[in-house]
Amino acid sequence: MKRFHVHVHVDDLARSIGFYSKLFAAEPTRVENDYAKWMLDDPRINFAISTRGAKAGIDHLGFQTDDAEELAELRARAEAADMALLDEGETTCCYARSEKHWVTDPQGIAWEQFHTLGNIPVFNEGAKPAEAAAACCTPTTRGKPVAIPVKAAGSCC
Repeated sequence: MKRFHVHVHVDDLARSIGFYSKLFAAEPTRVENDYAKWMLDDPRINFAISTRGAKAGIDHLGFQTDDAEELAELRARAEAADMALLDEGETTCCYARSEKHWVTDPQGIAWEQFHTLGNIPVFNEGAKPAEAAAACCTPTTRGKPVAIPVKAAGSCC
């Protein structure tokens, strides 16, 4: 079963943790000095916040899968829809080790599709200090999500 994922950049982590904990009627499942995450079952969502972005707001959306087969299914859907993929393979970010790829919608919103393989004690293993301090895990250039080219379809919706 898939879990919807939302990652939001916030200016004040403690204040935002308080707000979202009340909104969700649940405490975060993980809290770090720059990051917090709720793994909710109702609704089934992986909601994360961090102070790593240049500007507050939604960083990216996505789907977290329970297994590699579901991730392969999402990849096949993206390929069938003629979407450009950025395949990161096995990578680390947001205090987790994951297998992932990215697609970008026609408005330039990054969608992360990933299967979490395990937790790690740091935000991003192997990153250079400047990269580790940058925005979350969205493929970035100078702090802005990289637009993965999307092939135009013949109609809307």
